[in-house]
Amino acid sequence: MQKKNSIFEIKKYLNKNGFIVKKKKKIRTQVNGIDNLTRTFLSSLIIITIFFIAPLAINLTKEKMIFSKDYENNSKKLIENEKKKSDEKLNKNLLYEDILTFDEQPSDAILLSAATIEELFKSTNYNLEDVRKNKLVKPISLDLLPKEIVKIENIKKRKNLFIQIILPLVIDENNSIKLDRMKLFSILNKSKNTKTEKEWLNVKFKHYGVVNKDLSTLKVRIDEVPVSMAIAQAAKETGWGTSRFAQEGNALFGQWTWSGEGIKPADAEDDSTHKVMRFKVLQASVKAYQRNLNTHSSYKDFRSARAELRDEGKKLDSMILTEYLDKYAETGKEYVKILQKIIRQNNLIDFDDAKLLPSSKDLESLI
Repeated sequence: MQKKNSIFEIKKYLNKNGFIVKKKKKIRTQVNGIDNLTRTFLSSLIIITIFFIAPLAINLTKEKMIFSKDYENNSKKLIENEKKKSDEKLNKNLLYEDILTFDEQPSDAILLSAATIEELFKSTNYNLEDVRKNKLVKPISLDLLPKEIVKIENIKKRKNLFIQIILPLVIDENNSIKLDRMKLFSILNKSKNTKTEKEWLNVKFKHYGVVNKDLSTLKVRIDEVPVSMAIAQAAKETGWGTSRFAQEGNALFGQWTWSGEGIKPADAEDDSTHKVMRFKVLQASVKAYQRNLNTHSSYKDFRSARAELRDEGKKLDSMILTEYLDKYAETGKEYVKILQKIIRQNNLIDFDDAKLLPSSKDLESLI
């Protein structure tokens, strides 16, 4: 009968031949169970935290990108949105509603002679040489162009008088837009807006023709027009204030209208229905011009280029932006060349950074 080997002897034999036999430890099921529960709890907590924090982080990033306190335009995204929006749904009447209301206000407009205006400018020390040097413009707002400007034979004298009249009006309108732009960014930088602020936004959506209440489009449209560019266009469209449209209808920019109101061009064909918009005061014409550039589909590229300059932290360069006004006149690129020539020959860029002396506390912050 074969002798049974004990466990001890087997272990000894295996150890002798190079095998190591260790005693198997008992599984501590209770401890391991607790460890598993702890790990499960921590994993769940991490997952919940991620789902809770992620949306906040995403929203914070979006707000930082879109509603920057530094008033960044984020032009690439905003331009894409701007180009996608269609003007077909726009109510043209609403676009100029506030401007027409402004123009219809009771006015004490007085038609001053050229000699009287020149004396007014002289008595207030308002001259273009001083503006070019000190960059400050006297807040003299005239409602009508003098009839005698047509008879001023000295070209330089006529141009200077025209610029002196138009300059405060253009800067004043830019100031109004600048205040609206500041208010817009102030609203966007808030986490919660008041009822009054929301109503203000709705009005601006309407006046700037922004369908679907798209904020990025509104940011692109509420912006200024370079002073030099505006003066150059007014000079071109009115022959430095001598045209019939300017004299009879205070129309500085030759905007067309298809309504019953307006002045019909003398060379217009019999079956044509367009007319040149007329205004009671010059300021209304400037307002309508700014609104036209900021809303009409023909000037999307102009607005896009302006937004890019903003995004790059650059000044609004009229020599760059006029390149996108080829659709303003039937002559296209030739019209652009004429504008740029007017700007260069008359050194109009000198007025781009000029400030209007404040006539109210609201404007003091803009100097």
